[in-house]
Amino acid sequence: MGDRIIMSKRELKRKSIFERVKRGEMSQKDASIRLGLCYRQVKRAYRRFLKEGDKGLVHRSRGKRSTNAYPEELKEKVIELYASKYKGFGPTLTSEKLEEEDGIKLSVETIRLWLKSSGLWQAKRVRRKHRQRRARRSRFGEMLQMDGSIHRWFSGDESRQCLMNLVDDATSTTLSLLAEGETTEAAFKLLCWWIRKYGIPMSIYVDLKSLYISPKSLRYRDEDELVEPEWLTHFSRSCAKLGIEVIKAYSPQAKGRVERSHGVYQDRFVKELKLKGIRSIEKANELLSGGFITSLNKKFAKIPASEEDAHIAIENTRQLNDIFCWEYTRTVHNDWVVRFENEYYQITKTHAKKVRPKQKITVKRHMRGELTLWSGDSKLSYSQYDKEQAKERAKTTKPKASKKRVKTVSPWRQFNPDWLKKSGPQTEKVSA
Repeated sequence: MGDRIIMSKRELKRKSIFERVKRGEMSQKDASIRLGLCYRQVKRAYRRFLKEGDKGLVHRSRGKRSTNAYPEELKEKVIELYASKYKGFGPTLTSEKLEEEDGIKLSVETIRLWLKSSGLWQAKRVRRKHRQRRARRSRFGEMLQMDGSIHRWFSGDESRQCLMNLVDDATSTTLSLLAEGETTEAAFKLLCWWIRKYGIPMSIYVDLKSLYISPKSLRYRDEDELVEPEWLTHFSRSCAKLGIEVIKAYSPQAKGRVERSHGVYQDRFVKELKLKGIRSIEKANELLSGGFITSLNKKFAKIPASEEDAHIAIENTRQLNDIFCWEYTRTVHNDWVVRFENEYYQITKTHAKKVRPKQKITVKRHMRGELTLWSGDSKLSYSQYDKEQAKERAKTTKPKASKKRVKTVSPWRQFNPDWLKKSGPQTEKVSA
């Protein structure tokens, strides 16, 4: 490689012109015009070309180390830290973690060049379809986007968990929790947490999963007419009680903000869990509520176009326990017993006037596990009826002595003993 000279296009152009000057085909003054240089600079460059040849046209600092370059020891240390601790991190996140964890402050571009030259990182090219951007809502709380992200959140674990994610459309403010799956309970807990923290939002944007939208509500009478009867899921029923409009998203791109937020969590949250050595959902949720979400919002949240807050403050947060629950309709039996999930519940006598047999009541299963019975807005007290214990009590209870039946004598029998027999005498007709 020592006998090779690397030249740029500009240097090759300068060489071809100086060759013509050397052969007498062009003057140095014409060369200065063609090269865009002053006459004195052309004279100096031409003298160096005559003395050193092609090597004299090459830039003197080419191949030399910059005087402002970082020490080679620092570069080796950063590459070693990346390979041992931050493997898979992008240049931006690596720059942040090096400053937070190791006290090394470097620019993102420097880290990107070092990782790329060492072969530890390569940019991913993502091709996207052309779509028209939808403008953000102007007020905080005007519309939320909710979705679940199924992913391998714990490194080294092949199991998948679901991160329930809420993102405000106006500000990109996020709130999330980790659960076993995208369930009604997880959606209840997350929306309830948002309401306690910020208030009741105006609307929420969800996809067509049966968790949010009942499949029966999507019926087409004709090709263009969509029929939506009053079929509600537990989630949409709870939203209706709070006055939250549920908006349907018919494609992932429609709720792109929460989809892009999933990408941030799948990058940063997974690596944060790996750094902290967390492998359980409980500890992961402690990390989320303990500052991770706050740091994300501080870094990525936007200022809304309007200063007005669209949230409605909730006066009593205790009522959320009666709103975010599973509701079922059951019929009261003749003995004021209600059957639910193959268990029997006896309504107390004090509510006998409010509830009658064959009447429909509402059974609510709350997030904490308790069960309540409701007749309209009235809460009913009850006791659980155990069929096995009732059978045991019936076996041990002594039956009452039966009274001996006394045969009664009909007064008609006294006068005509054979009046009930078919062969008995016929009754004489009485003439008028």
